[in-house]
Amino acid sequence: MSRFLSEKFKTLETYVPGEQPAEGEYIKLNTNESPYPPAPGVISAIKDDELKRLRLYPNPDGVRLLDKLAAFYSVGRENVIIGNGSDELLAFAFLAFCDSGRGVVFPDITYGFYPVYAKLFGLPYQQIPLNENLAVDPVDYCCILNNIIIANPNAPTGTVISLSDIESIVRGNRDHVVLIDEAYVGFGADSAIPLTRNHENLLVIHTYSKSRSMAGARLAYTIGPAPLIDDLNKMKYSFNPYNVNRLTQRMGEAAIDDEGYYAEKRSEIVATREYTAMKLRDMGFIMTDSMANFIFTKPPGIRGFDMYAALKEKGILVRQWNKPRISDYLRITIGTKEQMDALIDAVAKILDGR
Repeated sequence: MSRFLSEKFKTLETYVPGEQPAEGEYIKLNTNESPYPPAPGVISAIKDDELKRLRLYPNPDGVRLLDKLAAFYSVGRENVIIGNGSDELLAFAFLAFCDSGRGVVFPDITYGFYPVYAKLFGLPYQQIPLNENLAVDPVDYCCILNNIIIANPNAPTGTVISLSDIESIVRGNRDHVVLIDEAYVGFGADSAIPLTRNHENLLVIHTYSKSRSMAGARLAYTIGPAPLIDDLNKMKYSFNPYNVNRLTQRMGEAAIDDEGYYAEKRSEIVATREYTAMKLRDMGFIMTDSMANFIFTKPPGIRGFDMYAALKEKGILVRQWNKPRISDYLRITIGTKEQMDALIDAVAKILDGR
């Protein structure tokens, strides 16, 4: 670091993304990307006339995309805001609703950006341990009297809590914002978006990165009561009004029109997830009950890092964390069935010492 860096950031621990190798050929099962391309309509949406319009700023509100999303989820345009990936929308929420006197609570094992943002913005925060099953216990969040963020399904464990439990948490913290991060909701969990119509303190974030095969486009949206969306827009217009580019907005609109394609691909990923989990359990792996596009699993008789390193040598990338309670677990993104068969074969050879 330079000598010019602000003192308040010199000890900041940044978020560490999954490996994005520039060299070598890998089966990439470490960053929860979709194994399938975007829908045909998304690809064809970028025409020459769209490219020529790049000389113009995008619509700052993204009103056409807002209208598509609002109609799809049966809410009003005023109930939606779009962002440059869910990380940006999370940042807006931290800025809008938290301060030195009002912090935020989230699980101790969850998406790594939550504590990073809390430290970056100088906010008080509390991490509540997952239970013995590496799942969120909703009771821990009822009447906690603080802002709350819960990833549902949780990352990296893939476990879920029910809509009734979410509603209990929202009702038990009426004077604080509850944000449900649903990055992985399309793979088997129920969305809390319908609950936003009845609760003034509930926000739900979705991303196009996982279930709509657009991680590289950087697009997400938050749905909630209009006053909370207004608060987020205040942050946006104080930071970057043109936060979603023209091409990404157009692709986002086309993706909504091609929802049938994505529903089919999500079903394929869920089926492959269950197939992979069965095969690994047969080899002695233990795992959480994941409802995401990944599995979170502990290999038998070998440390998590050693299995990660051995798989990498065989050209397969998975994710491993050197953290208490989960250091021997691997998070394995669900790819195509062919990719998962390659993983299963590689794991079998590693366990056999080959």
